[in-house]
Amino acid sequence: MDGKNRKDVKPGIEVAIVLKKDQRTGIETIGTVKDLLTNSSFHPHGIKVRLTDGQVGRICRIIDNA
Repeated sequence: MDGKNRKDVKPGIEVAIVLKKDQRTGIETIGTVKDLLTNSSFHPHGIKVRLTDGQVGRICRIIDNA
């Protein structure tokens, strides 16, 4: 799954996100979702989330559906 649909994303799942500072390079950061920050049901660049360690970025792929 690519993390563009809000219904696929729930707190506690493991995801790969791209931080704002890494958007040019596409470097992924892996972590566990704490909060969903995008309110719309779909976003073409990925749903924005906050990880449990406080980092914020857009989901590029879902690793594990817990």
